[in-house]
Amino acid sequence: MDTLPLVSVVIPNYNYSKTLPKCLDSLMNQSYKSIEIIFVDDGSTDNSVEIASAYPCRIIQTKNNGVSAARNTGVANALGEIVFFLDSDVALFPDAIENTVLEFQKDPSLGSVCGIYAKEALFNDSLVEEYRTLQGYYWRISSEGYVTAGFFSLGAVKKSVFNELGGFYENLNNSEDIEFGHRLNLNYKLLLTRKVMGNHDDEHELRQLARKMHERARQRVPFYFHRKKFTKGFETPLRGIGMLFVGMSNVLLPFSFFSPLFLLLFLGCLLLFIVSDFGQYTFVLKEKGFFFTLFFIGTHWIITSVCFWGFVRGFLEFFTSRKFRLKYKYGE
Repeated sequence: MDTLPLVSVVIPNYNYSKTLPKCLDSLMNQSYKSIEIIFVDDGSTDNSVEIASAYPCRIIQTKNNGVSAARNTGVANALGEIVFFLDSDVALFPDAIENTVLEFQKDPSLGSVCGIYAKEALFNDSLVEEYRTLQGYYWRISSEGYVTAGFFSLGAVKKSVFNELGGFYENLNNSEDIEFGHRLNLNYKLLLTRKVMGNHDDEHELRQLARKMHERARQRVPFYFHRKKFTKGFETPLRGIGMLFVGMSNVLLPFSFFSPLFLLLFLGCLLLFIVSDFGQYTFVLKEKGFFFTLFFIGTHWIITSVCFWGFVRGFLEFFTSRKFRLKYKYGE
């Protein structure tokens, strides 16, 4: 590599002492050495700051203002040409930052390079986490290329581009990635690539995952209305149709216990839901076998149902709450 631009790794953190050592160890083992580490602890009550103090990083402490504000604070203190955002529950592959810099050097039109979570969890604590890890991996791998949604738990932005765009909207702590990605795409390209990869510690409890996905779906509604288009990448038309079949199956399920006709209709909707993303299930079957695939299908139906009702709630709120309706319009 002819030049070695400084890469500022910004790590927002809130009570991730479990995963933090692996996250920071992965930075110590990067093949690319021209980095600085900016650790923004957002009011943790565990020993995260103590752990970070054992590593060569600059520590900034804030008062639980959310991930978007923590990332913005990190960039404001960054010296590098490239800012690499890394959540504290992700451990990078050794070549991740080097490959990121190479992608920027190959294509000057890139404003951002985002990575993909590996198909192996950082800590595999449950079958639910195994489901979530494989599902996230497949959706991102199948979307590899130029996209509009960012993944800034594991992604880089040119600092000049970040400053030009004004950073993340700090009121968005569940959909800030897609919003920032769409603004970036107005003048730059965003690359999603498997060359930048890390292991992620995902949710391992179904209730916790369902709550997160419901809220994420709810917040998508005003975003779509104001941007007037879906994100380019893993949100495919077929997957959208699949969600509609899940919604129909939710309505049919109570009646299916009393009527063979409704049971048949429910099973038909379930089959169409599976067909709408068939590649995902064949991937899981090859990776984990038949019985886990059955578990995967059932769990994915539950999570997709939760997302469907999140969208329904979002639509109702969009038409009844001016504050929610303007959430993405002004970034306030």
